[in-house]
Amino acid sequence: MAATVHSPIVTYASMLSLLAFCPPFVILLWYTMVHQEGSVVQTGSFLWENGVQGLINIWPRPTAIAWKIIFCYGAFEAALQLLLPGKRVEGPISPTGNRPVYKANGMAAYFVTLATYLGLWWFGIFNPAIVYDHLGEIFSALIFGSLVFCVLLYIKGHVAPSSSDSGSCGNLIIDFYWGMELYPRIGKNFDIKVFTNCRFGMMSWAVLAVTYCIKQYEINGKVSDSMLVNTILMLVYVTKFFWWEAGYWNTMDIAHDRAGFYICWGCLVWVPSIYTSPGMYLVNHPVQLGTQLAIYILVAGCLCIYINYDCDRQRQEFRRTNGKCSVWGKAPSKIVATYTTTAGETKTSLLLTSGWWGLARHFHYVPEISSAFFWTVPALFNNFLPYFYVIFLTILLFDRAKRDDDRCRSKYGKYWKLYCEKVKYRIIPGIY
Repeated sequence: MAATVHSPIVTYASMLSLLAFCPPFVILLWYTMVHQEGSVVQTGSFLWENGVQGLINIWPRPTAIAWKIIFCYGAFEAALQLLLPGKRVEGPISPTGNRPVYKANGMAAYFVTLATYLGLWWFGIFNPAIVYDHLGEIFSALIFGSLVFCVLLYIKGHVAPSSSDSGSCGNLIIDFYWGMELYPRIGKNFDIKVFTNCRFGMMSWAVLAVTYCIKQYEINGKVSDSMLVNTILMLVYVTKFFWWEAGYWNTMDIAHDRAGFYICWGCLVWVPSIYTSPGMYLVNHPVQLGTQLAIYILVAGCLCIYINYDCDRQRQEFRRTNGKCSVWGKAPSKIVATYTTTAGETKTSLLLTSGWWGLARHFHYVPEISSAFFWTVPALFNNFLPYFYVIFLTILLFDRAKRDDDRCRSKYGKYWKLYCEKVKYRIIPGIY
């Protein structure tokens, strides 16, 4: 059960601080980027003078147009998820022995979304700059709307769970925070986590990256090379995500973390606001990098995204072929680990100990953090705020690596100990 990952006191502290600080932080980040030149100092002195009332004054009220944009986008993505054709893909076997089935149409949904969005702009039907102009109201609406969504998920988990991978730990706060269900669905086919994490959250990243680019073009009549590098790298990253979406369904987010405030609110609010923030900053701060520097950053960023993809591909191929594949030109080295499910069945897993996965147990986080740095660095170093995402991502992934290690230790026991002796480092080879 996800709730036991951290002790109850940590969960309470984390839950209450996230509930208390994340919503205002999203608004303050937007306000600082858009209205205070990206300067934390300016926003800080404004709040120092005006206190809580100042925060209330700058907090945009959700408007009809904000709700309309969110609803149209959400409905469009839900329709694509349901209607576009896709290959049938099975997820990993869950703790209670269920195997979720998905329709892998993410790449199609991604291209249809971007083509539609750019088409609406190109033919003068809808100007994406409107999204930027109402961004504060949209984030505000998302904050409240997603909170209601998480409450409904909590109620659904009690009243109508979709599978036996659900249940209460007896504590309302922990249930709400970590979630009640592992695979909540509406009907048989509409997977809620695929919608929140992939089709709403990750898709909004690409949509907003394009939005910021178009807005800068509208303001200045041209797009700076820094904005181009930022947008291209973000789009390459999101394209890689949807190309590999079926692989994402095997990861911790989907296969282990239940659908609660932590995952769903994060994907519905935090991803569109925080993950896209370097681009949001660049709209009003067009930096000219010069062709040479721009190309260096672009190539370095693409290389990191490729290594991140190749790590995931290597492990996926290893699992798919049951270890009968080549890793870096030779047979993979592996540990055969047995474990017992909650139903008491004994199962085996293969743990890969060569290739990228021989460098560190979570080496793939290194290129992930590096690529985030490379799409932020076009903003240069005049302000600290654009780098908040990189710092946040580093903390998130280090925490995730620890949670994953703890979970595997309790799942595999002595085999995990053997694995850790063979692959000594957690994330950074030779350091950590």
